[in-house]
Amino acid sequence: MQDLIEKAGLVKMLVLDVDGILSNGQIIYDANGIETKAFSVQDGVGIKSLARYGILTAIITGRNSPMVNKRAAEIGIDYVVQGRDDKLIALKELLSTLDPALDITAADCAYMGDDLPDIKALQTVGFAATVPNAHAEVISRSDMVTTRAGGMGAVREVCDLILKGHGCYQDFIAHYTLDEVPAQDNLS
Repeated sequence: MQDLIEKAGLVKMLVLDVDGILSNGQIIYDANGIETKAFSVQDGVGIKSLARYGILTAIITGRNSPMVNKRAAEIGIDYVVQGRDDKLIALKELLSTLDPALDITAADCAYMGDDLPDIKALQTVGFAATVPNAHAEVISRSDMVTTRAGGMGAVREVCDLILKGHGCYQDFIAHYTLDEVPAQDNLS
């Protein structure tokens, strides 16, 4: 586990798939043909926590959905790329648009995906994560498999691990408790 925490400590940007990661992977249409998705509030808190400590976030998804833009705006996702079947090309293009001063390469990214279109991106980044119900080929190529399913707090597990790797987790938790921050995790 310590190796995983150390690896997560190198992450400068978390890149997320949507269906099966930020949502449970189901695509539901109402009677008018409008697509809906459910998102985890816990994932949202985790994503916001990364921003507090300067870790960027991005979405790369194969589908186009206005609700993804809405959710991304609500929780402060830095970059949203939709309608891209080739996640690796989308990741490379996203990285090429970043300010060079950020000094972020694929090796500095964590990527979280659950199906075959995510594999090349997972193989390219420095930290690859997935969910327990992901395709077996994805699981076999991931550094971390969360205990929770997509849309049910899986992203939060990865966010918490990244914060632990950066030495910020106890400081983050201290915002919500009356506990003192242990000296080794204190950022001041």
